[in-house]
Amino acid sequence: MPTGVALRDVREQLFDAAERILLREGQQALTSRSVTAEAGVAKGVLHRHFADFDAFLADLVTDRIGRVEQQAAALREAAGSGTVEGNLAGALTEVFSSVAVAVVALVTARDGLRARLREEGHGGIPLLAEATDMLAGYLGAERGLGRLAPDADTATLAMMLVGTGHLLFAGRRTGTAPEAAEVGTVVRTVLAGVAP
Repeated sequence: MPTGVALRDVREQLFDAAERILLREGQQALTSRSVTAEAGVAKGVLHRHFADFDAFLADLVTDRIGRVEQQAAALREAAGSGTVEGNLAGALTEVFSSVAVAVVALVTARDGLRARLREEGHGGIPLLAEATDMLAGYLGAERGLGRLAPDADTATLAMMLVGTGHLLFAGRRTGTAPEAAEVGTVVRTVLAGVAP
């Protein structure tokens, strides 16, 4: 990038570049050099905005967690509308069609990143933990509205949905998302016995 040209929202530009690399080539291809090259900025730009590469990655993960939290608010507002199955299938697809599967692999592979995220208060596996909280909150709202059995264990149902959803989306060797019918089958199976 030529000197003197202002970068608009450089953090988001770098995050988007990292996301493209993760989706295209996987976490092993993600380096500070590959991110700056993908973003089309000078190599030193990343280090001017972040203490080190793990700090950059931690902020990337935190930013993507924020997106899940925004999705959670929208999903909670959907309680009582549409179908429980349809709302859950849509939420799982939105979470796992994004960069979430690649971020889970990234966090799992980088001890320094995982430690930094834990220091920042992110327990469990980032993004999966927030997705589980999102679904548990939604399921609790639906239970309160009588659209699920009163004794439905929403925390366990949410873990089952996220775990199975992660396996369904991460297990695709072709790089294509599962069909909507497959996601619907997972949701229907998990909800069997708790949906009136």
